Parts: sequence; structure tokens; C-alpha cells
Amino acid sequence: MEKDIIFFDLDGTLTDSMPGITRGVQYALRHYGILEEELNKLKPFVGPPLHESFMEYYGFSLEQGMEAIEVFREYYNVIGWKENAPYPGVKELLERLSAAGLTLCVATSKPERTAKRVLEYFDLLPYFLFVGGADDDSTRVKKDDVIRYVMQECKLTEADKGRILMVGDRHHDIEGAKRAGISAVGVLYGYGSLEELTAAGADWIAKTPGELEEKIRAGFFCRNMLE
Repeated sequence: MEKDIIFFDLDGTLTDSMPGITRGVQYALRHYGILEEELNKLKPFVGPPLHESFMEYYGFSLEQGMEAIEVFREYYNVIGWKENAPYPGVKELLERLSAAGLTLCVATSKPERTAKRVLEYFDLLPYFLFVGGADDDSTRVKKDDVIRYVMQECKLTEADKGRILMVGDRHHDIEGAKRAGISAVGVLYGYGSLEELTAAGADWIAKTPGELEEKIRAGFFCRNMLE
């Protein structure tokens, strides 16, 4: 079945958001007396739910992880969200897919209001039918929950799942798509590796926005076809 409904992750898929996110994490860690000077060490924070990363990489409890998000936002909501840029070729990709009649949505673990703010700032918002993200109390952050939310808001049913393709750069995107029952492609120009994405079960891999466009526009889909 042709994939004519495309769900895009935001961080690491549409925009290179690493500078703002890692500096925000650095700011939050400093609040807890943890000095992390090397921003590249904080790269794994880009994409997954933040509280999970604080727990995984710095041993925070769930309560501390949720609290750390609020400290992170002190930096990110003022400065960090602008320390960001669309990947080269992404805007052209969205223009052409939209012109071809495909339905485009965003499914991100970033707070929904912030995601819309970023997309509007970079003139990407008009290409999307709907932008879905985490809710204000961070209860809807896992990618499969966000995907189901986007489907619900767009009035997509179980019968439509075969038409949907999730595009993301981290294993959370691929695993979330699988849990939600839709296909997924991993992109290598973001923050995830080939090994990470294939281990998560990506149906195929795209190295560049141009390659992603070619595959989608051709309506071609084949499990584990790595080119």
C-alpha cells in the first residue's frame, strides 16, 4: 500500500536542534551541581523524552527527571529554541511532498506548543496538517502515544495505518511506530546511527532528505532495504 500520510519527528529529523537542547541540558545539570563542559556528550538527549535521559545518563529519579525538565525550560524556552535550524533540503522536501498531495504531520516528544513555535519560526508550519507533541504535564511523551494522538486528531483509523509512514532519527521513533502499528523509516542525517535504527526495526533507511523524498514519492516500500 502506498504511504501517502507521513508523520515526521522534529528534533534530528526536520531541524538540527542539538545546540539549544544540549545547552539547556547543561544549564539544568549545573542546577544540580553537575558541570558538563562537553556538549557532544549530551547529544543523546536530543530526541528522546528528556526525563528518561536524565534518569538514564545521570541517575536521576523520576521525580528529579521531571523537575529537571522545568529547569531545562528556563533556558530552552527563552534562548535554546532558537539555537536550531532546518536541515539543508528539508524545506524543499516538504514543499514537494505537499505539492504532490501527500498529507504531512509532525509527531514529536517535544511539547506541542514549543514544536509549533519552532516550525512557525522557520516557516515550516504551513506544510503540516497537524502538529502533535507532548502535553503540558508530560504524560504524553512516548512516541507511540504521540502517534496515536496525531491519528486521533486527524481522524485516522486502524484501516488507515497501512498508509502512514513515521520518519525519525532515533530508536524511540522506530520503536514507537512499531508499537503503534505503522511503518517507519530511519534517517541518518540526524542523531541516530545505522546500527541503532536497524536494531530498532526500521523498515528502511534514508541517508539524506533527497533520498527520503525519492522513496516516498515513488510509493516504494520494502522492509529492511538498506541502500
